Amino acid sequence: MAKIWKFRTKDQTLSGSLQQLLRSILEMEEISAILVPRRLPMKNMVMPMLVSDPQQLDGVDPLSPAFPMNTAKIVSRLTRKPMGGKVVVVLRPCEIRAFVELVKLKQGHTDEIVIMAIDCLGAYKNSDYFKFVGTDVKASTQRFYQSVLSGRGAALDNVDLAEACKSCEYPVASHADILIGLYGVTTDDHFIVQALTPAGEAILTPLNLRGTQMPPERQKAIDDLIAARTAYRDQMFARTAEATASLEKLTTYLANCVNCYNCRVACPVCYCKECVFVTDVFNHEPAQYLRWAARKGVIKMPTDTIFYHITRLAHMSTACVGCGQCSNACPNDIPVMELFRTVAARTQKGFNYEAGRSLEEKPPLSEFRENEFNEVVGISV
Repeated sequence: MAKIWKFRTKDQTLSGSLQQLLRSILEMEEISAILVPRRLPMKNMVMPMLVSDPQQLDGVDPLSPAFPMNTAKIVSRLTRKPMGGKVVVVLRPCEIRAFVELVKLKQGHTDEIVIMAIDCLGAYKNSDYFKFVGTDVKASTQRFYQSVLSGRGAALDNVDLAEACKSCEYPVASHADILIGLYGVTTDDHFIVQALTPAGEAILTPLNLRGTQMPPERQKAIDDLIAARTAYRDQMFARTAEATASLEKLTTYLANCVNCYNCRVACPVCYCKECVFVTDVFNHEPAQYLRWAARKGVIKMPTDTIFYHITRLAHMSTACVGCGQCSNACPNDIPVMELFRTVAARTQKGFNYEAGRSLEEKPPLSEFRENEFNEVVGISV
């Protein structure tokens, strides 16, 4: 059974208590660094930072509603080769699920990291976050998590959670070594610290925290949140399916695309070193454009925008974790996440697969299964 401890917050803020816990962990001899969201000194933004000095943890801000990137990309970069030290990485549930997919795709390793997850309160789109944050990042984070954990919700200052967060049915991580529990907990007195693996237990046990039991209200709070988000997700699926139900509708849906490829760069599981869309395959000759225009009378520029997204859907829908960074990165506010999640839900259901569910579960198309899609291939087993 997973061991559970209580970390007191009574004499300081929740953020301050998390900083205290992280400082105690970083001061352990076997821990070289902590990768954690931290406030930028030069701008009102929070970004992942690799911290080796415990004194530099004063600015860490893992409860901020800022989500500028999926940190699974950073963890992949750190772990593709041996680092030579143990690193604690603080990740959102969708970041952990993305990293699980990257590990299965041989883009990262778990040997030298300890994953810490905090119950995810959600985040705003980048543009909305800057409207919300004002000039005091620390105070804005406190206002955000107090509103969410008190039950008042995340809608503040005329901004609300990103669509990806409102439709996310994974607010609590299942693949962490250490879990920080906030939902269903009296966080103005304490939060829950849970060791989910022997690696997590080895770090937490020396801290001599006070043991406790899981509060009975916690599971109900989580179940209620998941039910609400699942209902919202299903409405989003239906709305998006209708909006993209034909080629004409899909063309309208993606009409603002300018082929900037930001969604590809922001996607944590889009891992190809060279994308076909930045090769000579799509570097058309100038005369080709004139021939297309002559044949059709008019062509939209840039070309290949629909083909680009369809190709990414075919490539990535089995691995999409719905983090929403594609929509977050789009300069023209195309709801890319809604399209990818809608298609990914159908694709993953077809393969009886769930992105990020298990390190042992092989990705679809990476192995042959005799009992898969028999109605299509006509094989009887």
